[in-house]
Amino acid sequence: MHMIVRVYSSALLGVEGIEVEVEVSAFNAEKPAINVVGLPDAAVRESSQRVTSALSNSAMGWADGVKTVNLAPADLKKEGPRFDLPIALALAETAGEDRINNPEKYSIAGELALDGMVRPIRGVLPMALEAKKRGRSRVIVPAANAAEAAVVQGLEVYGVHNLREAWDFITGQRLLQPYALDRQKLFDTHRHYDVGLEDVKGQNQVKRALEVAAAGGHNLLMVGPPGTGKSMIAKRMPTILPDLTEEEAIDATKIHSISGLLDKENALLVTRPFRAPHHTISDVGLLGGGTNPGPGEVSLAHNGVLFLDELPEFRRQTLEVMRQPLEDGYVTISRAAGTLTFPSRFMMIAAMNPCPCGYYGDPKRECRCSPPQIEKYRQRISGPLLDRIDLHVEVPLVEYRELSSDETGETSADVRLRVEAARGRQVERFSALKNVTCNAAMPSKVMRQYCRIDATASGYLEHAMTDLNFSARAHDRILKVGRTLADLADCKDIQADHILEAIQYRTLDRKLLM
Repeated sequence: MHMIVRVYSSALLGVEGIEVEVEVSAFNAEKPAINVVGLPDAAVRESSQRVTSALSNSAMGWADGVKTVNLAPADLKKEGPRFDLPIALALAETAGEDRINNPEKYSIAGELALDGMVRPIRGVLPMALEAKKRGRSRVIVPAANAAEAAVVQGLEVYGVHNLREAWDFITGQRLLQPYALDRQKLFDTHRHYDVGLEDVKGQNQVKRALEVAAAGGHNLLMVGPPGTGKSMIAKRMPTILPDLTEEEAIDATKIHSISGLLDKENALLVTRPFRAPHHTISDVGLLGGGTNPGPGEVSLAHNGVLFLDELPEFRRQTLEVMRQPLEDGYVTISRAAGTLTFPSRFMMIAAMNPCPCGYYGDPKRECRCSPPQIEKYRQRISGPLLDRIDLHVEVPLVEYRELSSDETGETSADVRLRVEAARGRQVERFSALKNVTCNAAMPSKVMRQYCRIDATASGYLEHAMTDLNFSARAHDRILKVGRTLADLADCKDIQADHILEAIQYRTLDRKLLM
């Protein structure tokens, strides 16, 4: 006897799913064996042991003799236990008792326990998107992953608890109902924040800078002594950003899904990610990579906020690797086996003390640092990196009367309305351009069209460039911030006062810090 059974699954390549054809060839031989080919890693090769045990404990048989399991395309590395379930179902068909109904309709993935239970896996959302792209109408996944797969419209998603349930369903012996996900309810229920800008006492200038940064997608650096609320303010940035669109939510969710960080109670990220890595993080942890390359913090912050507290405490080399994602919006990781690209379009908020002890320039507490120590501390941040931060703002100590006041400032909802209005003008302005949705992402050619200024504003900018020693990149940042200030004010053209305010946000530029 010789027969070939085919079912379909999916592998992960970066943040994308790649369809894999699982072929099982069975023929009679004296010694039984299962050979897995198609560039499998150790976890995939071990699947034969899990699968045979799961089949036995599920009272399911398979053909005697030699079974060859081929995972095509053979030149794509297959990783993880996600192929256990499709391999088991294909092996079960070789017994010849029942046949899988219309296998071309299904995309299947899941890890098997030795007793036949189906365990959850990573990367189900990319798999579901690939299944839809390939024209597969049904997806069989672990029950714990069903909600995640159901995020993709146009698919029938079936969550299974064990191998026997999956086999009975796919052979027509059992009826299962597809998982129903109310997407709008998911957004309405989970789209809220536990904090708000109204929690911050005083710091009106910093709140203004936060609003400008949110309105134009600009990066922000806060400089101030300990205890002034820098971290508290940074954590409230997502609350004033526009709500995630459905496309943005799916893009961000894919990255968290393949990293195994997706909340089981929330199958879709509906609020913007906020990532705050510690300053001891490695290059791989921040940028991504590793033996089996995965996304780093800059990608986990995609469509959200990356907060770097105590910026000078990060290793200089670690900070330098951020220059590409800050400019390009993606991370490229090259290995001998190939190149992977992870999206990383985020807003960066950084915070730092003015000196090692933190009290340089403080009117009430004495700084214990010498000038060389202060200079060395500030030089840990390179000029090119500092140039990529559009807004620099000082965060002073808050007076007692402001802290003790019962008066509350504007809520995050109030500020978000202005931010959304400004972002709406930018979306309309850049509607014909690809990958440009906010002022911070404007390339030079587009800036020449939309960042023209009159003679008065040009004079202010020339004075800043010559007398304050700003770099050419700082010049472009000032114009982009000026454009955002004009959008917030609903002005068609950039006015002189917009340029003056934008220049004010560059007063902590590198040449002034040294």
